[in-house]
Amino acid sequence: MDSKQMLRELTKTMQQIGEVDKTYLNALSNFIKEGEKSGALPTKVKELISVALSIVAQCEWCIAFHVKNAIEAGATKQEIIEAALVAGIMGGGPAISHIRLVFDACEQFGAK
Repeated sequence: MDSKQMLRELTKTMQQIGEVDKTYLNALSNFIKEGEKSGALPTKVKELISVALSIVAQCEWCIAFHVKNAIEAGATKQEIIEAALVAGIMGGGPAISHIRLVFDACEQFGAK
């Protein structure tokens, strides 16, 4: 999977949503920022949780988005993969097959 292409597609979709309803897009963006900001859990942990949830939800765009964000928040490749493995426990075979996308995203976004 081309994770960078997935992010470009997601960005384009968000831009198109903004053209239709800017208020909706702003509310969505604020909702995401509030949910992912550091609190009792740091942003890195929240992004790792989001990676796992993205896998269970089988959302390719979300996987790319949250792996990139996890890396930017300081997550290591090992931390991201371990979050993915937890998702495999909860989501079974379909989730495990989506772990491939996590490996790809880690490589493409330079996880260390």
